[in-house]
Amino acid sequence: MKVLKNWNLPDLKEAGKRTRGAVERVDSFMIPASAVNMGEGKTYWLSTYGCQANERDSETLAGILETLGYQPAQGPESADVILVNTCAIRENAMDKVLGELGSFKRIYSQRPDVIIGVAGCMAQEDEFVKRVLAHYPWVRLLFGTHNIQDLPSLLVETMDTDDRVVHIYSRQGEVYENLPVRRFGKHKAWVNIMYGCDKFCTYCIVPYTRGKQRSRTMEDILKEIRELKAAGYREVTLLGQNVNAYGKDLDQDLTFASLLEETARTGIDRIRFMTSHPWDFTQEMIDVIARYDNIMPYIHLPLQSGDTDVLRRMGRRYTAEEYKALYDSITARIPGVAVSTDIIVGFPDESDEAFAHTLEMVKACRFDSAFTFIYSPRPGTPAARMEDPVSPQVKKDRLQLLNQVWNEYALEKMKAYEGKTVQVLVDGPSKRNPAVLSGYTETNKLVNFTGEGVKAGDIVPVFIETAKTFSLDGHLVTDTPAD
Repeated sequence: MKVLKNWNLPDLKEAGKRTRGAVERVDSFMIPASAVNMGEGKTYWLSTYGCQANERDSETLAGILETLGYQPAQGPESADVILVNTCAIRENAMDKVLGELGSFKRIYSQRPDVIIGVAGCMAQEDEFVKRVLAHYPWVRLLFGTHNIQDLPSLLVETMDTDDRVVHIYSRQGEVYENLPVRRFGKHKAWVNIMYGCDKFCTYCIVPYTRGKQRSRTMEDILKEIRELKAAGYREVTLLGQNVNAYGKDLDQDLTFASLLEETARTGIDRIRFMTSHPWDFTQEMIDVIARYDNIMPYIHLPLQSGDTDVLRRMGRRYTAEEYKALYDSITARIPGVAVSTDIIVGFPDESDEAFAHTLEMVKACRFDSAFTFIYSPRPGTPAARMEDPVSPQVKKDRLQLLNQVWNEYALEKMKAYEGKTVQVLVDGPSKRNPAVLSGYTETNKLVNFTGEGVKAGDIVPVFIETAKTFSLDGHLVTDTPAD
């Protein structure tokens, strides 16, 4: 592989460094003169993988492209710029991304002027970048999570050279405000409150791909939320790799609990947050959530394992007993709260006893839902170097059993809604049946329902007739008008 002098390649070792220096904050967005109106009469296509943070990044990418004059394409076949915003959490995500990149070869062969680019977390991994550079020559642009704001100049450089443009920075990161944004939703919005992570769980690549923990100021966050409320948005989800560590890197005495309370005081109808770490989940947070009706009674609280020894090797910083005590405190204090979780099966050297402890925790907590995965080693992380004598088949069997157990409890939780009326924020027609409407309850349950005179963005009462494991069916309560 030929490495050109102007390539900036990723370095995970460098990306893992942390300093106590102040985070640079940039409040202005400038378009180079050479990029002004460069997209007039042209189109773009975005493909997004992964978490809500990636979705929010794609909204910024779309906002920048449309500021340059580009408009959304109907599909990649007709687009002048194709960008794939990637996720690095699990190995199968890489397989999907590489498969999609492979499908673009035909487009490039027919239209060699098309710019095909890769961005996001996966671009911060050196092994992935090496594979793309070696086997996907039609991918002409690669950049990472730290230079989304440079997209205009990156596009100009790609157009002006026969070389591939690779600018990926392994650094701690900055905070950029006032970047263009094209919101993908009309009544729900993602709001970044912080970037990066300093937890360094042994299995996780995110601290390397997203940089150090760095919080936005409360003033900037609340300004964005007030603007969204004024524009008619009904719900905001506060985003961070670990939202309840918010403010720990700022000079001011700020906590996530205080941010939650100030967000509630804006009066926006619904507030959610993703994702929280049990280590930083305080009693003050629990009290604030319980105090305000517009903070939704739904908490995603990743367990990862119910075994204390596995948690220690994962670097999770809490024991199984501490997690259960936190869960009990949350459910006792917040009326009607729903709790979902993440669980990793088959972490290196997970014993039968350790897995049994996870099952016991699931049975004790009876989670409303769970996102379960077989451990996927990420190159460069400590866990990837751990010995693992457990066979893939044993891991598959454990995952199947785990899913069977938590599905039973999820259905049990859903059945409790039958015969009750819930408040649903309407998303619009169901994807499967346009004659049926769909939306989510305060506790984040998907509801499919029938009714007239309802539009997306309304919050309406729905009577639940039937419960399934992953959704509820009902009808609009017509004696109470939609708001």
